[in-house]
Amino acid sequence: MTSAPSPYGAVLGDALRGLHPRLLPYFEAIPTGSTGHGRGTFSVVGTPRRWLWPVLWVLGRQGLLFAVDRRDVPFTVRNTPGVDATGAVTVRAVRTFRFADGHRDMVDAVTATPRGLVDRLGHRGRWLADLSASVDDGALTMRSTRLALRVGRARVPLPRAISPVVSLHESYDESVGRQRVSVLLDLPLVGRMYEYTGHFDYEVVADGPPDLPDLPDGPRPDRRHGHDDDHDHDPDVTPPTRRGPRP
Repeated sequence: MTSAPSPYGAVLGDALRGLHPRLLPYFEAIPTGSTGHGRGTFSVVGTPRRWLWPVLWVLGRQGLLFAVDRRDVPFTVRNTPGVDATGAVTVRAVRTFRFADGHRDMVDAVTATPRGLVDRLGHRGRWLADLSASVDDGALTMRSTRLALRVGRARVPLPRAISPVVSLHESYDESVGRQRVSVLLDLPLVGRMYEYTGHFDYEVVADGPPDLPDLPDGPRPDRRHGHDDDHDHDPDVTPPTRRGPRP
């Protein structure tokens, strides 16, 4: 039993039921006292445009993007339901990229607002992306319509001439029996700025970790590359009160 629809359900309504059945657990409401867990491999992460890496290094410190150009990167994702400062239902995601030189977290929180889906990006949620969403052929497609930076209580839109366009396509790949995600960032006049694409398995688990095989231990997090446990928290997102096991 859930107390409210997911942010995706709140915006898409009945259209959400058009998703492939194996995608529904990822985008439907997560029951109170449960979390979503995924584990897989990104076939590609980052960009070969090294002149962008100084900017990406700064964004990596904030839990957004990383200055890398890697292949076959193991990752996990953890989705946690909560509410934001306005009381709206949100889902906070932490994607842990298990690079050979250290683990790094990418953090965001998707919320349904009167203007549609808004994704707060980074450890402190200072970057805001307005998203359009649609369901086509069993897959979910989202595209950013505006990016903004939160400065105090103000929302400062980025000029469109320098604002990346974020595109996400989430589908179920019948050929391998796994969920597939592709996220692309394109800059006006520049083209492809960044991407991460891969396959993973996902399940919603009540009151405990997922029953998935452990990955080999990797190097400890490298704080020089954007992993900062002290900031791995969005102050505007509060996890729901945990309850005991349901009958």
